[in-house]
Amino acid sequence: MNAARNKKILLSEGLDEFFSSVYKAYRFVGQYFRQAFKPPYHFSEVVNQIFEIGLRSLSLITLTGFIIGIVFTKQSRPSLEDFGATSWLPSLIGIAIVKALGPLVTALICAGKVGSGIGAELGSMKVTEQIDAMEVSAINPFKYLVVTRVTATMIAIPILSFYCILVGLLGSYVNVRAEEATSFISFFKNSFSTIHFLDLFTSVAKSIIFGFTIGIVGTYKGYYATSGTRGVGKAANQAVVMAMFLIFIEEVMVVQISNWIRYF
Repeated sequence: MNAARNKKILLSEGLDEFFSSVYKAYRFVGQYFRQAFKPPYHFSEVVNQIFEIGLRSLSLITLTGFIIGIVFTKQSRPSLEDFGATSWLPSLIGIAIVKALGPLVTALICAGKVGSGIGAELGSMKVTEQIDAMEVSAINPFKYLVVTRVTATMIAIPILSFYCILVGLLGSYVNVRAEEATSFISFFKNSFSTIHFLDLFTSVAKSIIFGFTIGIVGTYKGYYATSGTRGVGKAANQAVVMAMFLIFIEEVMVVQISNWIRYF
């Protein structure tokens, strides 16, 4: 009897903690939207965070995007050769990179690099009571630390996504050029021949949503970090895991919605 009662108590406590954390996250997101449109706007800090995010991720995105372009082209060529449709290779690469791989790969890289950095930075400020000191100094810490970083990720991730798309297409062109001596103009013309406005709009929308997710999860985990330096590491790790999990869910949802719009 005691064992069954203890299990019920643990289950009840677990459910209470879960719903409490969900409500806490809901309030955090709501507070962001309330504060984002109220002055002061801290434009200089937003620009500084955009620069930090781009600089922190640029080299890895360049390398990853270029390799993805080459590898995906090499993997796709044999399948198309079996059907005598090698000429469709640039179009296939364009569809894959522009519609899916570019935004998704960029978001995953930034979730690892940027999300963990934001979580660790705000976590260390929380455990060392720097956030409390900002409140004493009549500075709104949520406005200065959270709103600026989330806004910066929403701006920077779409820019990095299009950069990743460009680098990926360049990597694909290098492989196609080595195999078939296709001209640069012809390759890119064929790559974008099957890309429509809805595809570009979907890529931008996904990138903005991914950027918001990375920023809001990283700041949330860091802003409420506890337990000293151990809590900082835990906040950074949870920011990465949760952001990646949500990114995959959002990818499925946005693709499904875009398909509904396309059919209508």
